[in-house]
Amino acid sequence: MRRVLFICTQNRLRSPTAEHVFATWPDIATDSAGLGNDADVPLSPEQIAWADVIFVMEKLHRNRLGQRFRRHLNGKRVICLDIPDEYEYMQPELVALLEAKVGPYLR
Repeated sequence: MRRVLFICTQNRLRSPTAEHVFATWPDIATDSAGLGNDADVPLSPEQIAWADVIFVMEKLHRNRLGQRFRRHLNGKRVICLDIPDEYEYMQPELVALLEAKVGPYLR
């Protein structure tokens, strides 16, 4: 079972969509969180420890993750998807983009 963590800013649109989309894939466990101060689910060190691979939506997220949680990353693979914050939760275009960008890493 591969444990996959998705991170965006508020944990309201992009990362929860990714969590939902890939939760149905075989042998994949998913979680999501946000790096913003008012994120619905703020990122915790426990989530980082749990994850085998971490996907962030933007370079800004990768930078913040490294600044705030550097000591917890311990060589974890962090992949930036370059998906801007211009989609709604479960918007078909976002789902298609996530499947195209994340899918190759999880197959």
